[in-house]
Amino acid sequence: PSVSMPENLYPQPASKLLPDWYKNTDSYYTKEKKPTHDNVIPETIKKCLPVFDAITSGFIIKTFADVFVTQNPNEIYYSWNSKLENGHDPLEFHKTAQAPQHPLRMGDNPYPKWHNPWSIKTPPGYSCLFITPLHRDLPFSILPGIVDTDKFITNIHFPFVLTNTNFEGLIPIGTPMAQIIPFKRDSWKLSIGTEKDQKEQQKYFNI
Repeated sequence: PSVSMPENLYPQPASKLLPDWYKNTDSYYTKEKKPTHDNVIPETIKKCLPVFDAITSGFIIKTFADVFVTQNPNEIYYSWNSKLENGHDPLEFHKTAQAPQHPLRMGDNPYPKWHNPWSIKTPPGYSCLFITPLHRDLPFSILPGIVDTDKFITNIHFPFVLTNTNFEGLIPIGTPMAQIIPFKRDSWKLSIGTEKDQKEQQKYFNI
């Protein structure tokens, strides 16, 4: 980071920060692995591997200050009670004019941007996808982006919008701010499958 920071605010693997709703969900909605009367195994989302892989992929960066959101009919206000030791605020702002037609714009309010005190470096050929932490109940959504973090090695900040435009309240310190998913850059070509491919796929469903 650009300054010292408590260890509890360090970035962590997403697998170490499972959301409470997921941890508290039973694997089977009948509480046991027993087929129902129609011979269906009563699995819940807890047994869905794509969801598990999404929640646990990459790393999580957290907010480093309490941020309070208040509103009047025409404007959204953000306030906070602490800064980093180098004087950085937890938020910066982009003018609405910088993305006037973005589908998530909040009227004429500027786009708030989480200040990220961490620089990110990946091996040559690897970039990072920055997204809102997946499958979490958050009052905000960052605008996704991809950065070549093997070349652009500096602090990357995260513009966001409120997911509920009427939200007022506290976004507490330590809230998951962004999920970082590193990936290897590569060139891909699109091809449309043939009848042979379709038959191969059908074998999978007939297992």
